[in-house]
Amino acid sequence: MEDDPWYGSILHYHLSLNPDYEVILLESGKDCLSNLGKIPDLITLDFSLPDMNGEALYKKIRQVNPTVPVIVISSQEDITVAVNLLKLGVSDYLVKDDTTKDLLWNSVIRIRENQDLKKEVEHLKQELGQKFSFEKTVIGQSESLKRVFTMMEKATKTNINISITGETGTGKEVVAKAIHYNSDRKKKNFVAVNMTAIPKELVESELFGHEKGAFTGAISRKIGKFEEANGGTLFLDEIGEMELSLQSKLLRVLQERELQRVGGNETVKLDIRIIVATHKNLAEEVKKGLFREDLFFRIIGMPIEMPPLRERGNDILILAKHFADDFAKENKLGTFHFSDEARKKLLNYHFPGNVRELKAVVELAGVMCENNEILPDDITFNSVRKQETLLNTDKTLRQHICDIVHFYLKKNNEDVLLTASQLDIGKSTIYKMLQSGELVL
Repeated sequence: MEDDPWYGSILHYHLSLNPDYEVILLESGKDCLSNLGKIPDLITLDFSLPDMNGEALYKKIRQVNPTVPVIVISSQEDITVAVNLLKLGVSDYLVKDDTTKDLLWNSVIRIRENQDLKKEVEHLKQELGQKFSFEKTVIGQSESLKRVFTMMEKATKTNINISITGETGTGKEVVAKAIHYNSDRKKKNFVAVNMTAIPKELVESELFGHEKGAFTGAISRKIGKFEEANGGTLFLDEIGEMELSLQSKLLRVLQERELQRVGGNETVKLDIRIIVATHKNLAEEVKKGLFREDLFFRIIGMPIEMPPLRERGNDILILAKHFADDFAKENKLGTFHFSDEARKKLLNYHFPGNVRELKAVVELAGVMCENNEILPDDITFNSVRKQETLLNTDKTLRQHICDIVHFYLKKNNEDVLLTASQLDIGKSTIYKMLQSGELVL
């Protein structure tokens, strides 16, 4: 918009030299406001229009379109006018002189580049959300995993805290990320903290931050993980390892939704979702006096239990193929194939390291195999854990039988007929165990 038709026509011609620009010249603030429905990518306006000044018009534009970039061009050289408009949010302020058209050209290019960058970031965030779709991140089709998908879907619709339990290597952080990137908070940070990876004396500073001089070595202010995740999601892995003295401070932050950095007095308000994970039974830790009961009820929220790999049946083969395909793609090795005997070997192994161990086993097999066919001899299990056997625990014979039936039912996706056939027992025996409550799925 330009109150001087001659000067306006010069700027119009100059900007129209770029064939990608569609430039419309208007002569009043009223004309500008009536054309905002066309959703312009950029507005340039003269500060002294015949019907209103630039500041008043800018405020009216903002009421209709809060994000459109605005460049003010004026014959006024009063620096206070320029400063005030820039404080209000105009993208640039140019003084009319012989260089204005060139300065305007450069300013338009800069604003457009920033808009393109924002669009690219938004596109990448959308792609990231797709990348973290449940089926692409948590691989498998077993009934136990479908129950996890159902809980994850429910978790994305609210801001309720989430507690994920399961053995090490079952994919708890992957589930936490998938929930975040499919929730309304996906455009904000997902910040993961492993409580076992931080020295005990630094945990408070790491979580809540500290001010300069708060302690020896604090040479500058540090923003903690809570602030870093503000507006988004904070994932606290292995929460069961947190010391009791720090649990009380964490409880206060979760209750008040605010914190003070170590050594500081400033209160920082928090809008944050908490997802915690542990391989421990926190209820048992509460009974032992190792975990605060009030904190337990604060973080338990929606519980999601990750099933161990040994109870996911054919998911082992689905995951093995997925890891083999990824490894082949990363190393340009073509496509791997598993022999029937190799598949049987994978299915018969207990995988104490769960999904993480399977990935390592498959990648090693991909290195060791010939002609891209993975045979049983190419599969090596190097578990450092003691394999669980029936004699590890004191149970009655009936309890051992229940454990065996339970194991095979889980492995066979709760297929009673298949389980009965494998164990050479009657299907009615399994049904009776289920009906009596001896066996709980």
